[in-house]
Amino acid sequence: MNIGLTGGIACGKSTVSAMLVRRGAILIDADQIAREVVEPGSPVLAQVAARFGQDMLLPDGSLHRKKLGETVFGNEEARKALEDLLHPSIRALMKERMAASEHEFPDKLVVVDVPLLYESGLQSMFSSVMVVYVPREVQLRRLMERDGLTSEQGESRLAAQWPVERKKELADICIDNSGTLEQTERLVERFWLQRGL
Repeated sequence: MNIGLTGGIACGKSTVSAMLVRRGAILIDADQIAREVVEPGSPVLAQVAARFGQDMLLPDGSLHRKKLGETVFGNEEARKALEDLLHPSIRALMKERMAASEHEFPDKLVVVDVPLLYESGLQSMFSSVMVVYVPREVQLRRLMERDGLTSEQGESRLAAQWPVERKKELADICIDNSGTLEQTERLVERFWLQRGL
C-alpha cells in the first residue's frame, strides 16, 4: 500500500504529508534521501566533486549546495549530468525504504514525497499518485510570499517544473489545497476513509 505524493513548488505538499502522517501513514521523503546520498565521504559526493570540481565542497567536506545549484540552474547539460549521478542512488534507497516499510508495516499506507515525480518518470514505482494542487496564480503568489521572490524570479522557478495543471491531469488522487486548511483536511480525510485506512 503505497502512494507517490507530488505537486508543484509552493502547492503545500508538506502540509498534506503531515496530515497523512498524523493519520498513521509512513512518510519517505525523497529530498531527505537526496541529502543523505551526498553526505561527506559518500561515493556519490566524490563523483559530484570529480565532475563539477572540488570547489563544490565546503571546508568540512560537505556539499556546497548553493554553489552547485548556481552551476546547474539554467544549464541543461550540467543539470542532466548531476541527475545522472544522483538519481540512481536516490531511487535505489527510495525503493529499499519502501520495501522495508511495507514489509514491517503491511497495514499502513507508505507515502513517498517526490517533488519531481512526473518529471523524473517515477509513476510506475507507486500503486497510485497523489497530486497536491493549487491554481497557478495561487502557486506563484504563495511562492513569492514564502521565498521573498519577485514575480520574475517566481515565474522562473515555476518554469523549471512541469505545470501543476498537467500534474493534476495525470494524478490518480488530487488534493486541492487552494482553500482553507480545514478544507484540505476534509479532502485528506475523505481520501483516507475511501482507502479504508
